[in-house]
Amino acid sequence: MWEIDIMYVKDVKVQNQVGLHARPATFFIQKANEFKSSIWVEKEERRVNAKSLLGVLSLGIMGGTDIRIIAGGADEEEAVNALVKLVESGFAE
Repeated sequence: MWEIDIMYVKDVKVQNQVGLHARPATFFIQKANEFKSSIWVEKEERRVNAKSLLGVLSLGIMGGTDIRIIAGGADEEEAVNALVKLVESGFAE
């Protein structure tokens, strides 16, 4: 039998114009680090650790870009929903 890790996944469009750079990326990572779950951000075919500033910045996420937030763990649903809400808020910019 294969053991399949079921993860919680949501797609979201980055609202703020500068995208996930410097300040917004820092807020995003701080929020991700509040959760126990493993969390990833996916843009097109690339997936990075959502708790890594360099990883998130390496995706070069611009405003208007669709990204996928994926989490696996005890608080996966709460983690994904909180990060989606943060992205949808435009990081209060």
